[in-house]
Amino acid sequence: MKAIRRFTVRPALPERLSALEHLVGNLRWAWHEPTQDLFSDIAPDAWRDFQHDPISLFGQISQERIDELAADDAFVDRANALRDDLTRYLNEPRWYQQLEGEKPESIAYFSPEFGIAAALPQYSGGLGILAGDHLKSASDLGVPLVAVGLFYRSGYFSQALSPDGWQQETYPVLDPDGLPLRVLRQPDGSPVIVTLCLPDDQVLSARIWQGRVGRVTLLLLDSDIPENTDELCHVTDRLYGGAEEHRLQQELLLGIGGVRAIGAWAERTGVRPPRVFHTNEGHAGFLGVERIGDLIRDGLSFTEALQVVRAGTVFTTHTPVPAGIDRFESALVRRYFETDLLPAVPVDDVLSLGREAGSPPDGAFNMAVMGLRLGQRANGVSQLHGEVSRRMFSDLWPGFDTEDVPIGSVTNGVHPASWTAPQLTALAARTLGTTDTANADWASPAVSDAELWSVRNDMRAELVADARRRLERAWLQQNPGGVAPEWLHSLLDPRVLTIGFARRVPTYKRLTLMLHDTDRLRGILLHPDRPVQIVIAGKSHPADIEGKRLIQKIVEFAKDPRVRERIVFLPNYDIAMAQKLYPGTDVWLNNPLRPLEACGTSGMKAALNGVLNLSILDGWWNEFFDGDNGWAIPSAATADAEERDRLEAESMYDLIEHQIAPRFYARDSDGLPTDWLRSIRHTLSTLSPRLSADRMVREYTESLYLPAYSSTTVLRGDGYKPARRLAEWKARVTAAWPDVAIAHVESGGLDLTPQVGDELHLRATVRLGSLSPDDVSVQVVYGLSGANGDDLRDVQSAELEAEIPDPDADSGDGGDWLFSGTVSLGRPGGFGYSVRVVPKNALLASPAELGLIAVA
Repeated sequence: MKAIRRFTVRPALPERLSALEHLVGNLRWAWHEPTQDLFSDIAPDAWRDFQHDPISLFGQISQERIDELAADDAFVDRANALRDDLTRYLNEPRWYQQLEGEKPESIAYFSPEFGIAAALPQYSGGLGILAGDHLKSASDLGVPLVAVGLFYRSGYFSQALSPDGWQQETYPVLDPDGLPLRVLRQPDGSPVIVTLCLPDDQVLSARIWQGRVGRVTLLLLDSDIPENTDELCHVTDRLYGGAEEHRLQQELLLGIGGVRAIGAWAERTGVRPPRVFHTNEGHAGFLGVERIGDLIRDGLSFTEALQVVRAGTVFTTHTPVPAGIDRFESALVRRYFETDLLPAVPVDDVLSLGREAGSPPDGAFNMAVMGLRLGQRANGVSQLHGEVSRRMFSDLWPGFDTEDVPIGSVTNGVHPASWTAPQLTALAARTLGTTDTANADWASPAVSDAELWSVRNDMRAELVADARRRLERAWLQQNPGGVAPEWLHSLLDPRVLTIGFARRVPTYKRLTLMLHDTDRLRGILLHPDRPVQIVIAGKSHPADIEGKRLIQKIVEFAKDPRVRERIVFLPNYDIAMAQKLYPGTDVWLNNPLRPLEACGTSGMKAALNGVLNLSILDGWWNEFFDGDNGWAIPSAATADAEERDRLEAESMYDLIEHQIAPRFYARDSDGLPTDWLRSIRHTLSTLSPRLSADRMVREYTESLYLPAYSSTTVLRGDGYKPARRLAEWKARVTAAWPDVAIAHVESGGLDLTPQVGDELHLRATVRLGSLSPDDVSVQVVYGLSGANGDDLRDVQSAELEAEIPDPDADSGDGGDWLFSGTVSLGRPGGFGYSVRVVPKNALLASPAELGLIAVA
């Protein structure tokens, strides 16, 4: 008989082991190696088998073992010392507390997924892993985040392969009572419930699970509760599953329900509710609409409330292609907002937030567009992705050059303590006196080449052993009752140059580019003197048939007895696998279609371990490749997709055959690859600090969170009067803008042959209609002029100052105004300039914010 519910009964912990409850209850153990070592010592084999999950570990050890540990004074002392260390970590001032000036007491961070630990499988890929690393570094730095997501009862999915290599998905049901979570409760002990009104008089209810990620609180909303119908219980059943309406329900619960959950949490804990909200991708965008509704109930109009919400919202886009953005039918969105969901917010105003530029009123509702309209500050996740995003969304700011579109960039980072192998950390501690591997002096002679190479060999051997275990387990699952063949025990070789490739498997990431010429690949793998082995992993979205075909092609090739010991596909890619895979490779391969990789943090995690990257110049690699930290695969300049793939695959093969493999296998008299080790040291020394999520979170804090807090605080002052004035000013300027024009521009001050150091004098006559010079910024925009066309490069701008109105002009309502200024010619070459007029207000974060511009 099958159980209708399963749960874990843990052994009773005696008082002497009470410290273990504290350590297990805070997810800091996911990146704190001394705590992991303590758990491992309880039952080493079980710790490995349960993928470093202490809660599952405690569910399997016997009461006798617990009593044995309680009698071990040395173990008890270690546990108590680690509990005291955790207490200090949670309470001591850190980087954020040292910042001067006004700063928020709490910052809300919303994401549809969080990848924190294998024990909490609430992620599908890079977006969730990035969110988890964001929380961990925020905790380490003392940044007071409160994070909000959904609790998916079946997570994403577990991946297996059929005998013919086809991906198969299963959805194991998670028991939240067996996870490091607890329910947020009322003073009387009952669960806090948030509710959302839905069509057909339905009410969606959700309880709130709390997790502690170091110093950061994580709130996860769960709809699988008795208050809901069977259908509504399934709203949070799985990540990225279901049809359009199911996804909309998830995103309404995440955004609107998430804000309500924060309110309930703040009330229960006595924390001041956050005024700064960070939306990690568009899925949580409805959080802004909920906050607008709250402000309307406080007496503001929709437009006035919008100013306050925009000022305190940061929006991060992770998507480099329009097809990757959630879009809903506007009729469906209207149906949900015509209920009592947010009765104070006009439905047409909600729909206008997500309407794409040039789209009719019944056009698609775009979640990224709403995110940009609700967030005064927006960014992509690498410099190149910022450029791509400015082009992709430029229609929202018509008339502005792409570089003026108000979307910046904060390049992603990864959390070193989570992704650096323990062997490398131990080496740094032993030779350099630090466990901070991201900032250690890896160029120091204190670390010998022999020691560094020994550690790299150990990490590769650990990957090989882990891969063999996983593949044997997968074979036994496919062949129940069978005996694993002997060749499974000789897969891969811990002495061979190892290339890694692991990520989600959409078609643009080109998993099978390596198969373009299978004969040539086979020759690379089986080279008699310089063999290569490739370890591959990745999941395709369950609905992505083409992605599944790519996996199948890899698996089919890897079945060939000639190469099966040199190329393997590891099923069910997850955090636990990744923590062995990234450090255990020598080269990390990434070959997406440029520029479709927003960032690509897997290569960052590999680099933290001294792995060299082999990648298309896309995402983060485009800004960090320096010629000594790996290799760049040239992008083919052709529109023919087949020809492009051929050229880029051949370039990849050439690099492996003629540069990478020879360099790896070139050894000195001591058997050391000195040139390779020089690149490892260079990678660790120069990349690690810049790839750290600490750098990323500092950048978010200083360039986005703090300015957002300052802006929204100003607008909230004096009973929201500044917000009302700003809304009125925007309406007045927008109405008057059709009358704004540059009537005439004249210049002087230059000889017939201008020279560096000369000054260009400019005078512009600008028609402002009913506006005043205080409402606008008149700017000269100048830069290098190319031989092909009038577009300027390396553009700079300078503001022209207002003079008195032109007495001879037909002044109309406001008259023509003269604006003048000078530009110094600072470098030789072609020079060009133009003049533009944009709105000006101290409360704008960008001159392009209103999407209004007049040009000469």
